Amino acid sequence: MSSVKETTVTMTIDGQDVTVPKSYTVLQAARLVGINIPHLCYHPELAREGSCRVCLVEVEGARSLAASCVYPVSEGMKVRTNTPAVRETRRTVVELMLANHPEDCLFCVKNQHCELQEIAADLGVRKVRFRGDKREAQKDEANPSIVRDPQKCILCTRCVRACSERQGLDIFSSVNRGFNSIVEPAFGLGLDEVACSYCGQCTTVCPTAALTEKDDTQLVWDALADPGKFVAVQTAPSVRIGLGEEFGLKSGGIVTGKMVAALRRFGFDRVFDTDFAADLTIMEEGHELLHRVANGGVMPMMTSCSPGWINFVETTHPEMIPHLSTAKSPQGMFGAAVKTYFAERENIDPSKIVSVSVMPCTAKKWEAKRPQLCDSGYRDVDIVITTRELARMIKQTGIDFMNLPEEEFDNPMGISSGAGQIFGATGGVMEAALRTAYEVYTGRTLDNLDFLDVRGLAGIKEASVDMGDGLVLKVAVAHTLRNAEKLIGKIKSGEADYHFIEIMACPGGCLGGGGQPYPTDAEIRQSRIDAIYRADASMKYRKSHENPAIIELYDTWMGKPLGERAHHLLHTHFTPWGGRLK
Repeated sequence: MSSVKETTVTMTIDGQDVTVPKSYTVLQAARLVGINIPHLCYHPELAREGSCRVCLVEVEGARSLAASCVYPVSEGMKVRTNTPAVRETRRTVVELMLANHPEDCLFCVKNQHCELQEIAADLGVRKVRFRGDKREAQKDEANPSIVRDPQKCILCTRCVRACSERQGLDIFSSVNRGFNSIVEPAFGLGLDEVACSYCGQCTTVCPTAALTEKDDTQLVWDALADPGKFVAVQTAPSVRIGLGEEFGLKSGGIVTGKMVAALRRFGFDRVFDTDFAADLTIMEEGHELLHRVANGGVMPMMTSCSPGWINFVETTHPEMIPHLSTAKSPQGMFGAAVKTYFAERENIDPSKIVSVSVMPCTAKKWEAKRPQLCDSGYRDVDIVITTRELARMIKQTGIDFMNLPEEEFDNPMGISSGAGQIFGATGGVMEAALRTAYEVYTGRTLDNLDFLDVRGLAGIKEASVDMGDGLVLKVAVAHTLRNAEKLIGKIKSGEADYHFIEIMACPGGCLGGGGQPYPTDAEIRQSRIDAIYRADASMKYRKSHENPAIIELYDTWMGKPLGERAHHLLHTHFTPWGGRLK
């Protein structure tokens, strides 16, 4: 009994007794008895802040109302969450926020996804009693990925904590005092002028529209409406896993066929699969790894398919650039292939092709604009939209998404393997690469395609693969830039003897990307990961080098992996700041 008393406490919330871990806050305890206390600054995956004061409750014996998100539980504590004083104070706090907030809910991009809007409605706020000056600040739209609108900032500091705790970048901070308080990058610089990775994790935690992805949906509509354009779209593996959540489907649902059907109804001339290009990436990256191992290349080699990670290296660790694989990301490879291989095959003028990508990632918008990504002779990828933007487009059309029939991707760039599918999960690129690298190197067929050691949500994972001939391939996988920093430290100190490292900028990999549906937490990310491995297990082909469309591409047009044409179209180079600063 003594051990139980040491680890738990019994308290009363609105007349209900509850026993909870003594590390809990009042807000967490209330959830156990079915009471949802409204909150804005609190986020379950971030450090506790207690700044917004929306979550106030009465604690017997306390001198004033307490912020439940930071107030610790104690033995015998009695809490009331629904008194007249509590309700009135919460409404007043929210009214004060609204008094300094733009009144544009009807046409705000976060309409019906805004936590401030939802809480105001739940608290019965029907008017704002306070009127006066509003904080004025310029919207930051200078970068291609993220829009920062300080006028919609409620100073919850979730973005500050997400950027610091998840990514270790500390791009945002609170400055000034009182009415002039604001959250912004150092010296008031724009996101294009600081070492922002464009990962978009700040957009996933922002409760309002102070931080959102840059909306490029009108560019897509304009292209589709132009009869002189041939518009092709590619969709990343994580999009088909997350998209259904925007239409009421539980996380982990797979809506590939419905997504293809919706895009076809938009009027796209071809609906292709980025997984095809993921298989192509594995062919190039896997052969590059084996070439480095055999020829004493720079080791460890590090993946280059996560643009948030690439931005991080180029802006904060340019000395690590030689470690990066020169292989383009699947988005980049697809863009180059659709305006060369596909255009030639179908006898289409590449100047008339508009290449559209649907990605789970805000950083992909910047990647598409990199000066290096025009090896086809044109901009390889013209427009990038996120999963959230695609969902908005579907809703604009009035399409009954969940009742759409299942349709297939177009050929030839719609055929893919399970290896391409798992690119969306942390560890997926590594597993896909190992499936191909092992068989190419050894000439033997793998008995078990599932490399379980590189799966899961552990921050850093390690594995070893016996390739034979005395070569034991040592690999590591990390997700989030804070964990990437740890691996870089090990490499610089000489502690790491890896051959190959996969790094994804976002928690969980692309499935937890900055452009995925709201909300995203560990449970949702795990559901999406489980789904992506179910999809892999059901695929006809599970290894990139067995994809017949990839085999045909190399046999009839590309030549061989790492060959002259492949080097020109499918590989790239990286530079400090990536050409961002002029």
